[in-house]
Amino acid sequence: MTQSLPAQLDLGWPPPPFLAPPPPLVSPDGVRRFDGATYATTPGYRPRLLDVHVPAADGPVPVVVWIHGGGWLEGDRRYPPPTIPVDLLHGSVLQAGLALVCVDYRHSLEAPFPAQLHDVKAALRYLRRFADSFGIDKDRIGVWGESAGGHLAALAGLVSPDGPEGPALEGGVGICDEDSTVQAVVDWYGVSELSSLLSHALPPPPSGMEYPNPFTALLGGTADQQPELARAASPVTYAGTATPPPFLLIHGTSDSLVPYSQSEVLAEALERVGGEVTLQPVDGADHIFLGVPDVTPIVAESVAFLARHLRV
Repeated sequence: MTQSLPAQLDLGWPPPPFLAPPPPLVSPDGVRRFDGATYATTPGYRPRLLDVHVPAADGPVPVVVWIHGGGWLEGDRRYPPPTIPVDLLHGSVLQAGLALVCVDYRHSLEAPFPAQLHDVKAALRYLRRFADSFGIDKDRIGVWGESAGGHLAALAGLVSPDGPEGPALEGGVGICDEDSTVQAVVDWYGVSELSSLLSHALPPPPSGMEYPNPFTALLGGTADQQPELARAASPVTYAGTATPPPFLLIHGTSDSLVPYSQSEVLAEALERVGGEVTLQPVDGADHIFLGVPDVTPIVAESVAFLARHLRV
């Protein structure tokens, strides 16, 4: 007797550009988890996955899309930085009545920019296509990222499908006929203007470890191409191309990897076009909020901002 494959595994050839969501796992508190949904595939690359956590609710709930950091070179949707306990991050979002979506994206040595933004945009379109399956509200989606993920969150908020940059930054991976806009952005110590960082001195890696320059690795290209590539990859480039959603920028004032001035530049650009933006400095904090004895208030402020603007 021949046993047939489940629908989401019966791929055929060539493989489809995305898969339908897997069945949820339901925890005792009613939270439904859809783990490892394949939101985009590209020949030659690993499938891009996302996890969806939906709190118990009577109807569709707003969504927060978490975008991990790691210098665009590493990182994993399942793990926030070591300074942010995963239970604190996930629990704070779910307890606020928000669904949490954690996404992976291609790293820069797999594919340079704009592949990372293409993946984030594809994830947003996937969520809208399958909103009913997940039990989420496709009209209330916010993005929240840290470091490299903060950069991608800012771009997701500023790059419009109908903007002058057109399809070049929307990409053509995964589902292509859904909206990729978002209604709120939280950006933790993200890069906003890459040109000035091409010559920025980085902290030395641990002894004996070689580590690529994350900024030039993201951009790819030759040295003479990088200034224009840096402009194209900088959120400030797009701050005036469409009406921006509300932004919350939180950044340590002693950040040695991504200077605090990066968030100042983006805040100023958004203010010039009448955008709603809040810049919250964290005095004395280094990257990933190193030096902060208790990150709970920072997480709480971020969740409250998202809940307010997604109208929970």
